[in-house]
Amino acid sequence: MPIARNRLAKSIAPATVAAALILTTLGAAVPAIAATPVGDTARTLPGTHPEWATPQADAGAADAAAPATVRIYLAGRDASGLAALAQAVSDPNSASYGQFLSSAQAQAKFGATPEQVKAVTDWVSGAGLTVSASNAHYVQVAGSTAAMAKAFGIGFHNYRTADGTHRAPTSDAKLPASVSGAVLAVSGLADAIHKNSSSATSVREAEKSANAKLAGPDKKDPATLPTVPTCSEDGYGSKIAKGAPEGYEKNDPFAPCSYIPSQLRKAYGVTDAKVGGKGARVAIIDAYGLSTMEQDANHFSALHGDQPFKTGQYTEYVTPDKWTHQDECGGPAGWAGEEALDVEMVHGLAPDANVVYVGGNSCYDEDLYDAMAKVVDGHLADIVSNSWGEIMHGKSGDIDPAVVAADNQIFQLGALTGIGFTFSSGDCGDDSPGAAATGVNCEADTNQAQAQWPSSSPWVTSVGGTALELGDKSGKYGHEVSMGDLRSVLSADQKSWSPMPGGFYFGGGGGVSKDFAQPWYQQGVVPDSISKTAADGTKSKTPLRATPDIAMSGDLVAATLVGFTAAGGYSEGGYGGTSVSAPETAAMFANAIETRGGRALGFANPALYDRADTNAFHDVDDNAVNTKRGNVVDLGVVSGSLRVRLYKIGADYGLSASSGYDTATGLGSPGKGFFKSFAIKKK
Repeated sequence: MPIARNRLAKSIAPATVAAALILTTLGAAVPAIAATPVGDTARTLPGTHPEWATPQADAGAADAAAPATVRIYLAGRDASGLAALAQAVSDPNSASYGQFLSSAQAQAKFGATPEQVKAVTDWVSGAGLTVSASNAHYVQVAGSTAAMAKAFGIGFHNYRTADGTHRAPTSDAKLPASVSGAVLAVSGLADAIHKNSSSATSVREAEKSANAKLAGPDKKDPATLPTVPTCSEDGYGSKIAKGAPEGYEKNDPFAPCSYIPSQLRKAYGVTDAKVGGKGARVAIIDAYGLSTMEQDANHFSALHGDQPFKTGQYTEYVTPDKWTHQDECGGPAGWAGEEALDVEMVHGLAPDANVVYVGGNSCYDEDLYDAMAKVVDGHLADIVSNSWGEIMHGKSGDIDPAVVAADNQIFQLGALTGIGFTFSSGDCGDDSPGAAATGVNCEADTNQAQAQWPSSSPWVTSVGGTALELGDKSGKYGHEVSMGDLRSVLSADQKSWSPMPGGFYFGGGGGVSKDFAQPWYQQGVVPDSISKTAADGTKSKTPLRATPDIAMSGDLVAATLVGFTAAGGYSEGGYGGTSVSAPETAAMFANAIETRGGRALGFANPALYDRADTNAFHDVDDNAVNTKRGNVVDLGVVSGSLRVRLYKIGADYGLSASSGYDTATGLGSPGKGFFKSFAIKKK
């Protein structure tokens, strides 16, 4: 199943997980497995026969005795009723707004019945399969490939792909009438695995990746430039890079020093509103877990003038004895920077909120799903921050429809019980092959421009990125442009930049998804000129889901400082990506809950779109007359030597910010009226 992608860009930290389609190779083919009739079939499961399993790639029948595991997600009671009530309690214009159910009430009203579970169990047992795990959401079964063929009325063959030979059904799976109404979706019939990856990127690690794509020659340090790493300390562009060749503008300044939480609180109105998320709980989901997380966050806070966590304010749920797929996912070290960023951003922008970290047992979709379900079932939080995701369409095939169906069901249950999810939108612009050719946080497998999953779900808050330009050292808000950078390096003769203009390097994700209809809350706000054309250019007669919904600071050259313990001890470095933006936004929602007197905000999108075109948002517009793009020179140590790079900012790939809603920054970033707009008015 797909694996979650991290959306953060880091400057000085362990390498992030590269998003990729991971396929597990089976043994050689042996005698054919014939489909076994399942009796009266009431339903076929589209998408269970993957596109890559073509007749031309057929390598013969799969081994009948080979082991296989699938997950059968349960439909529960009244799926349409669940969606309708989740919408009603989330919509400020509904009489049911804010009348959330408890987790137990939601399960009793919409969860799977004992009869449904028994029907599924009897069906798979009768086919020779064994139930290996089950809960309120799914039944997981294991057995031979032959038994799977019998249960689902299909054959299994091996197919040749660019990554080797892999097993898949020869046709879409079929459900017998006895369980048709009980099953939501089935995952795992094909052995192709999509992995999610973090979108966090450090400046240093991004440079290592970029050197292979946008090669710039090594050089001696120019005599007229500083000979040590240099940044603008007193606000965006406060220190000019004297001695550097002319770039996109004359007198380009040095990039800003990495931002700290107190500056971000000032810029986004948290300081002036005198809020800190009191009474709110924020859950953070990543893969694995950093054993020193709480002490690292406390150390980071103390170093930068903030308060550490109070006793009991930070909680974590991790199960190291159950961690799997560490080689494919990068292991705990590969996700440590992402986790530290997420925890420190939430605590930094909402210092009074309780923080709960829930670590998935891998970056595979199933394990991250389990982490999300744990939060919803136990109502562990009011907001869930997620800085990972994946493309939906690739050269190796499309995302498993079961992943989409199961995730959306969890998001709806969350909305019904007053829990909202934020997801980063990615760091590869429109995620097209053109962006992926040079972008440092892109999935090479992409075959079209597209919006990512789960960010494109109509039931989550999709968070894009901006380049925040602070007006002074304290964090005074200056300007914002869309998160997107072109990159050049100083030429060998130290007289020019190469290449010029620079190639695409890094940029916030977004776009219109051709996979989902426009949700009700975007009606009247997102214009047809945007919503009726998907990211890949496909025209639609009806409006589609546009992303992102909101945006916050996340650019790699206007980076955010993060600190954590790795093999060499505790260190700090600048990070960027919508992995920064997502936990920042979750913290802003926690602060909004405080202004609401502790009342849960739930699924926030309907409330956000109700505030469109008001001072609750900064309308980020790359083309505005008063916008300072502020192209910057970055001078820092990369791979042990001093490097000089030039960045053109506000230059995303395939996306740009304009007046009103746009697919680079959505509604905009939180403005001066954001918190006041959520305050409960006294009668």
